[in-house]
Amino acid sequence: MATLSPARAPFTVRPFFENKARAFWALQAVGWGGYLLLRGVVAISNGFSLEVIIPIIVEAIVGYCITLLLSALYGYCRTLASVPGTLLAMAMLTLSTILYATINAFSFSFIQTDVPGITLTGVIGFLFINFVVLAGWSALYYGINFFIVVENQIDEMRALELQASSAQLAMLRYQLNPHFLFNTLNSISTLVLLKETQRANAMLSRLSSFLRYTLANEPTAHVTVLQEVETLKLYLEIEKMRFEDRLRPVWDIDPRAEKARLPSLLLQPLVENAIKYAVTPQEEGAEICVRVRLAGERVQIAVSDTGPGLHEARQSVSLSTGVGLTNIRERLAQSFGPDQRFETRSTPAGGFSVEIEIPFQLEDVNREVP
Repeated sequence: MATLSPARAPFTVRPFFENKARAFWALQAVGWGGYLLLRGVVAISNGFSLEVIIPIIVEAIVGYCITLLLSALYGYCRTLASVPGTLLAMAMLTLSTILYATINAFSFSFIQTDVPGITLTGVIGFLFINFVVLAGWSALYYGINFFIVVENQIDEMRALELQASSAQLAMLRYQLNPHFLFNTLNSISTLVLLKETQRANAMLSRLSSFLRYTLANEPTAHVTVLQEVETLKLYLEIEKMRFEDRLRPVWDIDPRAEKARLPSLLLQPLVENAIKYAVTPQEEGAEICVRVRLAGERVQIAVSDTGPGLHEARQSVSLSTGVGLTNIRERLAQSFGPDQRFETRSTPAGGFSVEIEIPFQLEDVNREVP
């Protein structure tokens, strides 16, 4: 697979309401246009003459205007506390229904009686249907506004979760820099005390290149496997000046996996642990192997050493410093969620390895690295 295909966006009506004013006018036009059409078809199908259409048109226009007034009043009611706002909205609905029924009774009186006018019987006759229409419109108004408020709150929660996740990733990444810097400066200090100025100068030069890389990259960005390997090589060049032939790196990188992306500086703590617990305590040093393989749609990464293997001190320190195995577990969880695997193992003959499996991605879901 060349890349993970993006997930298809679920159907949503949200874009229609992005512009609330446009959505309101569109719904008003469609709603009252449909109401006019329905009332006209029903009147004609019941055998009424075409002159009945005129008061029906007046009814639709009046209803359109009343609901415009209601929308403004409901907007004000929503700014009040729940109880006063609800009572005021119900009062407005009642008065609007009476007004609507009165106007309709007057307009229909021109075709129903010889002497047009407003009668109590006529008003009562229109009260029910007008109340149903305005109550239905009010329910839609509040329902749509509630939907928009909920969607806005969901968007805000997602934005906050994204910011929290980015901050967590940045915090985990920044834990690595002072830890590594302390170890390297300590080594440079030792070389200076031993008056090995050339080696100290070379280590400072490599350190500056390494720090330039870490400062140029966003802490939450993903880099390619090739970039990560080049950074590890730069780091091991610094460490090799301390350990010389005792540190023996081995690289086994699948060319097909070089463009896969992973969190930046993800593997550096693993190599640092291998140096600390495999190379340092052994007089003959150790071999550190970095292996990357592409298995279908998964990238399999392993960092192993030929040291003494897993023992109590190594496990407790790696899990308690905050910059070792725990850091990597948390960064993987933040970046890939449950779609990742992190395992450690030790062989009876000696040696310790960490295996990581992540999805094969060619694009950085967070941001590109300069």
